[in-house]
Amino acid sequence: MLNMTDFTPWSFFVDLGMIFALLLVGKFIRVKVRITQKLFIPASLIAGLLGLVFGPNGLDWLPLSNNLGTYAAILIALVFGALPLSSPKVPMKEVAHRVGPMWVYAQIGMLLQWALAGLFGLFVLKWIWPDINDAFGVMLSTGFYGGHGTAAAIGSAFEGLGWDEARSLGMTTATVGVVCAIVGGLIMIKWAARHKQTAFITDFADLPDELRSGLVPSEKRDSLGDATTSSISIDSLTFHMAFVFVVALMGYLVSQGVKLYYPQLELPVFSCAFIVGLLLKKIFDRVNVSDYICPQTTQRISSSFTDLLVTCGVASIKLGVVVKYAVPLVVLIVFGVIMVWAVTFYFGRRLSKTYWFERTIFAWGWWTGTMAMGIALIRIVDPKLASKAMDDYALAYLPVAPVEILLITFVPILFVNGLGLWLMLACLVLSALLLFLARKMKWWVKPEKIAKQVK
Repeated sequence: MLNMTDFTPWSFFVDLGMIFALLLVGKFIRVKVRITQKLFIPASLIAGLLGLVFGPNGLDWLPLSNNLGTYAAILIALVFGALPLSSPKVPMKEVAHRVGPMWVYAQIGMLLQWALAGLFGLFVLKWIWPDINDAFGVMLSTGFYGGHGTAAAIGSAFEGLGWDEARSLGMTTATVGVVCAIVGGLIMIKWAARHKQTAFITDFADLPDELRSGLVPSEKRDSLGDATTSSISIDSLTFHMAFVFVVALMGYLVSQGVKLYYPQLELPVFSCAFIVGLLLKKIFDRVNVSDYICPQTTQRISSSFTDLLVTCGVASIKLGVVVKYAVPLVVLIVFGVIMVWAVTFYFGRRLSKTYWFERTIFAWGWWTGTMAMGIALIRIVDPKLASKAMDDYALAYLPVAPVEILLITFVPILFVNGLGLWLMLACLVLSALLLFLARKMKWWVKPEKIAKQVK
């Protein structure tokens, strides 16, 4: 085994090689092992679990360094740096006209999960276990709503503010959340198909093989993107990677600059990268640079970094932390699953005028696992995406994203400074105002009309 005591460029090379090897093993397991196909477990999650068991936080059989958590923090900056570059030009008027109810639903789902989980931690878990951190409750929404990316981001922010256990707790809830998204989603899809609540499938067994194995046959394969530059000058993939890395680097420099002049303000690198990306995208749209940035290519780059992020994030979980907080963590997760299920399906039926189940099952996958889990679930119930739920969610997310970024940015700062309760209460108040708006705009579906929503 290689000596990993001194971290060198070759240590990074070995880490990267091992991570990709784990991803290939994870993919092989997904293709060959039936249970992973039935549960739609992504290869990146399998790879991360293998890294956790056999890596330095487990049996220590793999020559991995102790920098997997740091890689996760860097990768989330790259993921968020790529997001604005792949966003389409959509006027806000179109967003308001088409997807008002979907926006309210998505915004309420996010705000209530953060608020209720945070308050549960402050008033229930803190009462039973007085020594736990005030922010323990929000580790649920960090992992469930945010996923492994947010767990890496908030975990890094809390580490910088003195709470070193946050990353492992967030990664744990994110991993459990993915399992809940898949298992719970499949159970609900089977129930809905049996009770004729689905509009496009009647039998769960009719799903195409590529959804189960993850291997796409030649006649169904999509393009990875357009080549916008000539390889004589620079390869198109290199060109797009350069934009993503420069945005992330600028985000890091902004974060470090703010920290230099205001040490008490710890702005996460991913938040700064996202803001830098938004500003550059505006400039690029005006000077026609955006014409040479392929959204598909940047999305694929972002997805690739997300796969690496999940693998590194899960493998970096410190099992000692999980064992230490096992009981309050289980209580928090049980509460979280019940709470998210109630919020998702109660509001989903009342803020969806058509195809209520297709829209709601996407939200379940997103709010317990990741947006990728939501996509996987909606592809099961709506293989051809005829409900347009994906399009509406994409538009609705535009006004949701800034609120999400603000929450992720300021949750660690406000909780460390004793202001977490006020932030959670503000989320509740904003949720109530959004519900009032939904009723005022007649987006709220009355109970007697819910039965007519299937088509």
